[in-house]
Amino acid sequence: MRNLAGGVPGEIAAPAAARLHHMATPTPAVSLADVQAAREEIRDQARLTPLLESAALAELVGGPVYLKCENLQRTGSFKVRGAFVRIGRLSAAERARGVVAASAGNHAQGVALAAATHDAKATVVMPSSAPLPKVAATRSYGAEVILHGSTVEDALAKAKELAESTGAIFIHPFEHPHVIAGQGSVGLEIVEQCPQARTVVVPVGGGGLASGVAVAVRGLLPQAKVIGVQAEAIAPFPASLAAGHPVQVKPAPTMADGIAVARPGELTVSLLGALAEGVLTVTEENLSRGLLLCLERAKQLVEPAGAAGVAALLEHPAAFRPPVVVVLSGGNIDPLLLSKVLRHGLAAAGRYLAFGCRLPDRPGALATLLAELAGLGANVLDVVHERGAADLRVDEAEVLLHVETRGAAHCDTVISELRKSGYTLRFG
Repeated sequence: MRNLAGGVPGEIAAPAAARLHHMATPTPAVSLADVQAAREEIRDQARLTPLLESAALAELVGGPVYLKCENLQRTGSFKVRGAFVRIGRLSAAERARGVVAASAGNHAQGVALAAATHDAKATVVMPSSAPLPKVAATRSYGAEVILHGSTVEDALAKAKELAESTGAIFIHPFEHPHVIAGQGSVGLEIVEQCPQARTVVVPVGGGGLASGVAVAVRGLLPQAKVIGVQAEAIAPFPASLAAGHPVQVKPAPTMADGIAVARPGELTVSLLGALAEGVLTVTEENLSRGLLLCLERAKQLVEPAGAAGVAALLEHPAAFRPPVVVVLSGGNIDPLLLSKVLRHGLAAAGRYLAFGCRLPDRPGALATLLAELAGLGANVLDVVHERGAADLRVDEAEVLLHVETRGAAHCDTVISELRKSGYTLRFG
């Protein structure tokens, strides 16, 4: 397992705040009572989402694994919980001023729905790269959408400017006690649905969900551990927890747009530092594998960020003591991205092979290659014939093939047998 903060390899490094756990600490900004009160406030607005057992993941960790399906929540993610609490607690005069938010998509939809429910005008700033379905859904709930900047941080800065200039109330996606308390209602449901849980795994962006869940779970099940998960490409929490304060990282591209936050908040770092076991990171490959497993084995459609916890079980199975509950935090995925991620996940699982192969440019050469692939049990999905590449000899052609296989071992067999037959293969 990846070492997170300079500790012993194979261990989750204890955050700085956790190492001071036995020293006098200030009263937490969000308490168990706060989360319980928030849950009562939104009982009629947020769904009680199901907890599903996963036999496939249980094999990985050697014990029961359950999926908390917040992808089935209203607006398709947990974000609506915190938005309803935050906006529901505004005064009538504050609501009349309207609300402003910034989000890559899920918080946007939660704020839009909560604002519409409470008759408040909502303006949401989203990065210009925000998935089109999330933009369309946010508008469908009645919010005005402004596309600005390339990152969530750009959108946050713009939203704060709008709030200051218009007098609207800024609804932060994670750095507010009411938002964290609302998200923590997920943790209360987990405790009720799985009181035997020993590990709860939560995707982490800014840390609002993980903080709220940690308050609830550790408050009611003190023997349980809460572990956060971030995309390796943009993971500020390991360094922030080690430092004891928010640390900004340089963002890199990730398919997990829902947790692509470069700098966490003071509140979330403080809460996770005191209550969480730590934060792991996962690769893009395992995010795609996690999404594929959710779809294929659990029959749950999730976005890459929502699959981060499953990706962590695939990448770090020894880190989790069962029974394990994994939060599927959201299911809002662009169909175009879904097709790309599924192909990526199939390739990562050894069930999809793309390669180029040079052939003599004569009748029957392609048919011979296809017959050999059929004899190896590989299903050819697509063939592109190329004759005009500058590096091809006049008597050569190249075919680009997409092939379905039965797994990593079968993939290796197909490649090996084709090479034994004299074919030159090109990958990438």
